[in-house]
Amino acid sequence: MTAIATVSIIIPVINEANNLPHLFANINSLKPMPQQVILVDGGSNDDSIGIVRSFINELVLGSECKIDWQVITSKAGRARQMNAGAALATGDVLLFLHADTRLPIDAIDSISRAMTLANWGRFDVQLNSRQPMLWVVSALINWRSRLTHIATGDQAIFISQSLFAQMGGYPNQALMEDVELCKQLKGIAKPACLKNKVITSARRWQQYGTWRTIVLMWQLRFDYWRGVSADNINARYYK
Repeated sequence: MTAIATVSIIIPVINEANNLPHLFANINSLKPMPQQVILVDGGSNDDSIGIVRSFINELVLGSECKIDWQVITSKAGRARQMNAGAALATGDVLLFLHADTRLPIDAIDSISRAMTLANWGRFDVQLNSRQPMLWVVSALINWRSRLTHIATGDQAIFISQSLFAQMGGYPNQALMEDVELCKQLKGIAKPACLKNKVITSARRWQQYGTWRTIVLMWQLRFDYWRGVSADNINARYYK
């Protein structure tokens, strides 16, 4: 029987008040549970930080804290926020999770089994939409990731704490920090590509249009591959 790894989940947060209740419910449903969850707020101006603190306080008062929940603040930027959370992590494995992404119920067990064969990995992803085209997009993302050994943050990247420290954490850049880290990691070892899926928000695709978003994503990834700066790509992504 595979021993259950101690996992610290690190979640960068900016203005995720609407997503947080669903995120908490998802994490509390995991079987087995993670050892620790660290939420890192990057300067929310909605009620995100208040919601997190209220939730943790309710757990403490109700003596229901089976997980070490923590909330901290840092400068904005996913790389900065995730590195700040990783610095406080106590688990053997770090799982980086977006606030709008939901884990499968057996995520911790799946990671434990994967980490007996690899030092890092990611899940398959499914965009949360009934649109057939977005199911196709999800499949293409997973196929591309298996082919290139590059994962994106939406795929819930996990990595041993020791290897993450060896890599120096996420590169401090405005965007594509996940792609850059994976480029470095795959030079050391292949990732574990888990077939069980995380469910992630399709809000950007729905807001800006499926085809428009597909074209933009491929343009940005191609430009990053050919050396365009992360700052330039970040400005275009959030335009």
